[in-house]
Amino acid sequence: MDDGPGQGQERLRFTVLGPVRAWRGATPLAAGSPQQRALLAALLLRGGRTATASELVDALWGEEPPHAALAALRTYASRIRKALGADADTLVSESGGYALRPVGNQPLDLDMDHAEQYAADAEKARATGDRCRARDLLDSALALWDGEPLANLAGPYAENQRTRLEEWRLSLMETRLELDLELGCHGDAVSELTALTAAHPLRERLRELLMLALYRSGRQAEALAVYADTRRLLADELGVDPCASLSELQQRILRADTELDAPAVPHDGQVPGEPTFVRPQQLPATVADFTGRAAFVTELSEQLATAEGRVMAVSALTGIGGVGKTTLAVHVAHAAHVHFPDGQLYVDLQGVGHSPSHPEAVLGAFLRALGTPGAAIPDGIEERAALYRSALAGRRLLVLLDNARDAAQVRPLLPGTDGCAALITSRVRMIDLAGAHLVDLDVMSPEEAFTLFALIVGEERVNAEREASMDVVGACGFLPLAIRIAASRLAARRTWTVSILARKLADERRRLDELRAGDLAVNSTFELGYKQLEPRQARAFRLLGLADGPDISLAAAAALLDMPTDDAEDLLESLVDTSLLESAAPGRYRFHDLVHLYARSCAERDEQPAEERDAALARLLDFYLATAAHMYALERPGDRLADHTETPHHPGLVFTDRNEALSWLFNETRCLIACALQNTGEKVLRRAVDLLLLTRDMAESGANNRQYEQASLTLQAAARRAGDQHAEARAHWALAPIYTHSGRLNEADEHAKLATLLGLAAEDSFSASNGPNDRGIIASIQHRFEAAEGYLNQALLAFRENNNKQSEASALCNLSRLHLDTGRTESAIQLAEQGVAALREVGATRRLGNGMYALGMALTLAGRLDEAAQQLTEALVIFRDSRQRFWEGMTYLRLAEVDLAAHRPANAANYAEQALSALRGLGGGRWRADALTTLGHALNQIGHTGRAKVCWQEVVTIHEQMGLPVDGEIHHLAAPVALV
Repeated sequence: MDDGPGQGQERLRFTVLGPVRAWRGATPLAAGSPQQRALLAALLLRGGRTATASELVDALWGEEPPHAALAALRTYASRIRKALGADADTLVSESGGYALRPVGNQPLDLDMDHAEQYAADAEKARATGDRCRARDLLDSALALWDGEPLANLAGPYAENQRTRLEEWRLSLMETRLELDLELGCHGDAVSELTALTAAHPLRERLRELLMLALYRSGRQAEALAVYADTRRLLADELGVDPCASLSELQQRILRADTELDAPAVPHDGQVPGEPTFVRPQQLPATVADFTGRAAFVTELSEQLATAEGRVMAVSALTGIGGVGKTTLAVHVAHAAHVHFPDGQLYVDLQGVGHSPSHPEAVLGAFLRALGTPGAAIPDGIEERAALYRSALAGRRLLVLLDNARDAAQVRPLLPGTDGCAALITSRVRMIDLAGAHLVDLDVMSPEEAFTLFALIVGEERVNAEREASMDVVGACGFLPLAIRIAASRLAARRTWTVSILARKLADERRRLDELRAGDLAVNSTFELGYKQLEPRQARAFRLLGLADGPDISLAAAAALLDMPTDDAEDLLESLVDTSLLESAAPGRYRFHDLVHLYARSCAERDEQPAEERDAALARLLDFYLATAAHMYALERPGDRLADHTETPHHPGLVFTDRNEALSWLFNETRCLIACALQNTGEKVLRRAVDLLLLTRDMAESGANNRQYEQASLTLQAAARRAGDQHAEARAHWALAPIYTHSGRLNEADEHAKLATLLGLAAEDSFSASNGPNDRGIIASIQHRFEAAEGYLNQALLAFRENNNKQSEASALCNLSRLHLDTGRTESAIQLAEQGVAALREVGATRRLGNGMYALGMALTLAGRLDEAAQQLTEALVIFRDSRQRFWEGMTYLRLAEVDLAAHRPANAANYAEQALSALRGLGGGRWRADALTTLGHALNQIGHTGRAKVCWQEVVTIHEQMGLPVDGEIHHLAAPVALV
């Protein structure tokens, strides 16, 4: 070969963990014929040692070498030297044989050597407890394999080395999977282990790891079925019983040995995309001027100090609002940090507000704080609580649950493990919280209240007016929150005397006529701060209190207040300085729940006439509606819904790309739903319904679908009361897909029917056309094919009349699915291809994924499996980018069906497992049953017959629970099987 200038200075690289290849730098070298590459491999694998000619002849040809073997050997060596060019001296001839040795000080760059180094380093990291790094290193080693080692090389030496290298790779994979389980990644390991056990059915260690992964994923029956399958296979193939460790694991699973539970996330580095040990430090800052409460501090501290060695230490701190529960709890929690080296979790449960935090959402936040990736967090409170307890096992961690509504809200959030503790604050005494140490917190003593006041204001000023100071704290009812607000105001105003403040508090008009224990005492304290605000601040304070969401963005607040964003930011930050508003994050603001209630009462009292309050909420609704319309148009080009919604009187935010728009949608989900729920009046009802329609992607993704459903039902009822058929039709239209995805098909059909009828009556072409489209989808699922075809053709005609290109294309894809179900495969392909082409033409993204999904299904049934896989793989990428977890799961299921049809059952099982993971908690049980059916067929084909039966038995159970008919074949396949 021709050597360019300077090429000889670049390093030689060789690979044997795949095809035998050579490079100089980035330039590939000609490795020659298979026999020439076999010689190169034999020399590379000797690590620089000399191989004699006879050894090399044996390696290449075995016991029957050709007559001119030595001459051929010399020819191959000469060609290798020529290929190496300027580095020809690397191939050394000595003692009648050959060796490959580096020229200069650098060793030969061989992929196998790198893999060995990675493996050795991984072993060292694991030995020192750094399991995350060990897993990283093993992944790096395994990534060096590029298919079959020494690919396409003949000869006994290559065959023996190929077997050795493959065994080594499997051994590294087993170690890597062991680390996966040690790191708590059992859910993700199931699909990989399923495929590996199919490829290596007699490898018992893989079966053992699969059993453990299934058990830790809550799939005990499948784990036991793996053992039964293994025992039967070993008896049939080898005439032996399973190894002792496998049998012991089976017995431990049968008795639910707690030592098999998922271990604590390890104290080491991070594995990208997997759970990682994190020491959360979520406690709010303790106040520097904390004072008093000595008896309570001692009592609670002693309880927390006993957490080690106990099942769990739980203390519930109870008292009226503003009594200082949070301040005391945070102070004690900080002081107790030495007993909890693995961190502290904190959440404000918003128990006194209209929307207390749901334990399921809190568990999700806790799991993320503990290092669990979002994709690994299941839906459903029971599954999240189980994973939460598993993540805390072996840790010593404190959980501070602030402002709890009741014991029911708290129970799922308790750690329940040795060494952990929970500290709870609440307005209600939790006598029904088993095992809790209850502490009732009263107001401060006069002495404690005076000390707190003096610490904030300054002892010199307070001692100079001691009597006036006592008057102030007395007027505050000795409530810490009231004292702190009053004292902070005084400390910020150096020209005031304590007597001035005392006189202000003595005026009942400034204290809402009373200052007593209970919520009104807190209101009185807030009133003092509110009256100190400038007019613009006060107006902002009370108007912000009208919004129901958990917080509010700066842009939304600016719309609500009807002012430029910069001015709004200055105003909101000034309120933050007064402690009447909190900055939840840059650009986001929230009230403490009590302050929120107080601010709203101020608006109802002071913002007159009432139309002013209505106008503020209408501005917020218009902001959300306009922004949602921009997001919708970007996400669904060609869909004309955004052009036929109520016209907002605010420009809203404009986005530069889809990802930015989707981030806004999913970040604002709770605020959007809260806003829609607030606007049930006749003047704004249509805009609220349109807001839900424009943001339905968040519900279809599986996120907040229950809240979306409730909001839609509320608006539908409001529209019916108001006699607004247009709004009612659209509310029914919003509800139909939600019920369809959750498997409540009869209810879904009723909503779609009403959307159609009311839409026609109201002359709303969008409800009238989408209703039949939804009814067609529902009827098709119910196998009412004749009705489905009529509905879909009706919808298609209406979409064309409305020039709604994207919906027209989607209807074509829905018709494709119907043709597929009724045996018209070729026309199904044609319809889907038309739909996909139309969606591409309008620039659709998310809906293009749905079109490709439909086309992939049709191509699968036609036997065009490679094309089907391509369409579905592209659809999967689109659904991931669009954050559509439900459709991501459904696409995994269709890919599993493709691989099953292509006789690749191990791959099919892998995809089916991923479908189950993605669909967890979404769409009701129907889609889970479909995924389990496919998984069962895949497992059965790879010899995991017992586990397959377990899957089919669950399918039967799901169908019976949902009142759905059970396929006769599945009933037969699900016949009971002995697991032991």
